Parts: sequence; structure tokens; C-alpha cells
Amino acid sequence: MTDAVSRFPVVELDGLPADLRDRVGGIAEKSGFVPNIFRALGHRPAELRAFLDYHDALMERADGLSKAERELVVVATSGANHCTYCVVAHGAILRIRAKDPELADRVSSNPWQVELDERGRAIVELALALAGDSHLFGEEHLAAAWKAGLTEDEVWDVGAITALFAMSNRLAHLTALKPNAEFYTMGRQKRE
Repeated sequence: MTDAVSRFPVVELDGLPADLRDRVGGIAEKSGFVPNIFRALGHRPAELRAFLDYHDALMERADGLSKAERELVVVATSGANHCTYCVVAHGAILRIRAKDPELADRVSSNPWQVELDERGRAIVELALALAGDSHLFGEEHLAAAWKAGLTEDEVWDVGAITALFAMSNRLAHLTALKPNAEFYTMGRQKRE
């Protein structure tokens, strides 16, 4: 095993352009560490900016899907794509936002069997339909989402989040990106 974070160059926080240093620094201050995805994408600053902008546009919205539901989409998508980095990193965030130390593990390993309410099931099924053979996606998938009460904006968000993280999953595979050790324990035990 190698200790390398990525197959490609990584950039430390102090090596980022000022705007990204501030932005990623704020994330690091909140979490206590710099997530490796930002170090890996940092060697291509324009792409890191674009990624952060699209990520924030989808994941930081105040209306529609809850923050936990948004992370549920990421974990289901990343599990379907076998992306260790995103399952570990966003699994930690899902555990915290859902206040459930087991949900992320269950969704990432077997999303078809995890117990969810009707809305959660519809969100996961929609994400899986798009994460897998997306060319087979059709009206029956939308009908199930509408039946569960998802709005047009929420369905769009599930699709857009799935698409962004399908791309992110592939970048993580390309780079052999390793999750930060800190992610593994986040949200598993109550803070004292």
C-alpha cells in the first residue's frame, strides 16, 4: 500500500490561489482538515472552482431536498459506482446530517434493501436509475418519484446531484483518491 493521496499531483492549502485558499480554508476550519478531493483538484484551479461552484449550487440550496436527502443521493450514487472516496467522505456527512450512524453504510452497500420511508426510497431509486444504466431511464422512474411526492425541482436536484457525483466518482477512480482518515469515524459516535 502506498501513502499517496492520488496518482496525480496534490496541492496543499497554502499552494492554492488566494480565492480557493479562502474557500477551501473555510471548509478545513469547519471540519478540522482539508478533504483530499480539494488537494487533488487543486493542481487544476479552474476545475476546482467549477466543481465547488456546481457542488455548492446543488448541495447548499435552502429549499426542496433536505441536506440529509442530498447526501443520501450522493451515497447511493457513489455506492452504485463503487467509489470508495465519495462513499467514505459523504457517508460521514450523511451520518451527521441524518443523525444516524448506520444509514450511510446500509445505503452504500445495499440500497435496495435498506429501510427507508416512501420519500427516501423514491430518492434512492431515482438516483440508482440514473447512476446505473441511465439510457434506460424513463417515465416509470419519474412516475414513482411523483407518487412519493417529490416536486419537479426535487427530481431535478436528485438527477443533477447524481450526475455531478457520477463525474466526481470517475475522477476519484482516475486519481485513485484516498479518503482522509478523519472521515471514517465522523458521525459514528456522539461528540462529548
